[in-house]
Amino acid sequence: MSSEFFNGIPRRTLYIIGGAVAAILIGILVFTTVRANRKAQALENQIEQQLLDMAQADLEREYQDLNDEFAQFENSRKFITDDSVKRELNDKYEAARIQVEKLQQELKNQKSKSAAEIAKLRSEIDTLRALLRHYVEEIDRLNKENQQLRDENQQVKNENRRLSSQVTETTRRNEALSERMTLAERLNVTGLNLTPLNKKGKTEKKVTKAVQLMATFTIPQNNSTPVGEKTIYMRIISPSGQLLGGAGTFDFEGGNVEYTARKIIEYAGEEIGGITIYWDVNAPLIAGDYTVELFADNFRLTSKHFNLK
Repeated sequence: MSSEFFNGIPRRTLYIIGGAVAAILIGILVFTTVRANRKAQALENQIEQQLLDMAQADLEREYQDLNDEFAQFENSRKFITDDSVKRELNDKYEAARIQVEKLQQELKNQKSKSAAEIAKLRSEIDTLRALLRHYVEEIDRLNKENQQLRDENQQVKNENRRLSSQVTETTRRNEALSERMTLAERLNVTGLNLTPLNKKGKTEKKVTKAVQLMATFTIPQNNSTPVGEKTIYMRIISPSGQLLGGAGTFDFEGGNVEYTARKIIEYAGEEIGGITIYWDVNAPLIAGDYTVELFADNFRLTSKHFNLK
């Protein structure tokens, strides 16, 4: 058989059939490989998107945690007295929060996400976290400053109360000292007596027969009393409570007081003894307790009771 034939079939035909079979096999292999690669790529893309979705979900949880944490510190803002600090903190945080929410919404609207977009969202959330940390630190600093100010204010209040107490005590002492000094200037009176007199100027045993009542007394030496002319006013109160006489009035503690009789003396700081003030009886007298009061320089010098028979 000729070499151009193999088992009765031309070799050329066999070559053509073999080439066709090889081509078919190669095509099948290429198709299968491409298809497998596409499936692998699709699976890889699916896995990558799932990972990106998981990363986005994690970031959203982080963002929500940050927002919850920020809300916990809203009550602390009342301790911040500086309005400019409040505005600066809130404005920065609000701007960052809005940017995060914008990126979140954009990612939710996209079917596929990129690692760059997720990285951008993470960067914005990290910025938000840093602002919150600064916010907390600022609140802590301001709270410490406010506490220090409150402590200092309390110390000032305590010191003011102590000083006020000292001033009150000093004022009280000064008033008491002033009162004692004023009282020290008052004329002193000793040896006051009230004696009924008859027509001859002698002592009358029965007051009902007296024509005059005589008060006698002594003014001792007092270096604290201003010297000069002194008017001494005498009041005699009868047993029935009536003022005897009624010669006029004098000023005393802002009011006008009636008196029975008066006497003007010149006081030079030395003792004056045997001072007498007379009152002429002009109404019937009765036996009983009589009260004699002496006044001068707006002071009540003395008051004494006498039982006249």
